[in-house]
Amino acid sequence: MTTNKIQENQAASFHKRKWVSFSNISTVILFVFVVTLFISPSVKGRVIQGLMKVGLFQPDIPDKPSENHQVAVVQQAASPEVLFTDDEGNTVKLSEQKGKVVFMNFWATWCPPCIAEMPGINSLYEKYKNNDKVLFLMVDVDSKMKKSTAFMKRKEFSLPVYLAASEMPSEYFAGSMPTTVILDKSGNIAFHHVGGADYSNPKVAEFINKLIK
Repeated sequence: MTTNKIQENQAASFHKRKWVSFSNISTVILFVFVVTLFISPSVKGRVIQGLMKVGLFQPDIPDKPSENHQVAVVQQAASPEVLFTDDEGNTVKLSEQKGKVVFMNFWATWCPPCIAEMPGINSLYEKYKNNDKVLFLMVDVDSKMKKSTAFMKRKEFSLPVYLAASEMPSEYFAGSMPTTVILDKSGNIAFHHVGGADYSNPKVAEFINKLIK
């Protein structure tokens, strides 16, 4: 083997080792992660969940329920009834829930912030699922009951899924997901939040407890 050939082989080996470096491998891994982040709602959801665990995405819960934090909904007599249906076809009329605190969440299975906040909502639901003074309505905006109930089962959440069975007032849901609304016992909006949030925050349960009283 000639000297030039040896030198060429050594150069090729050097360039190969240089390419397969820690820096390049890290770049490839980062690239794959970013691509996956863009195309996978579940991965995005897990990233947001991680940020929630370090204190980000906390809901802006009022210190106490007061008229300053409540927005009255259009009078029922002047607007259509707001209806929801569950997975068994039962209808829930919002007008008949007076005396209850109603937690409504508008979500979709493909929405990363919805996925991220679901464990916190499930944890909150577990505190009140046997309390007849609190009603949880997890409203699938895609109206795909089988897909949304399968999602809940796969994630081992016990949250009840509902579909909107009437026109939804914009005061509740204007199209952005997730949107969470808490109604007081008189049917007024006591809390309204657009975007993902950590509803396992103790302040949320404290707020609901104050509304129950």
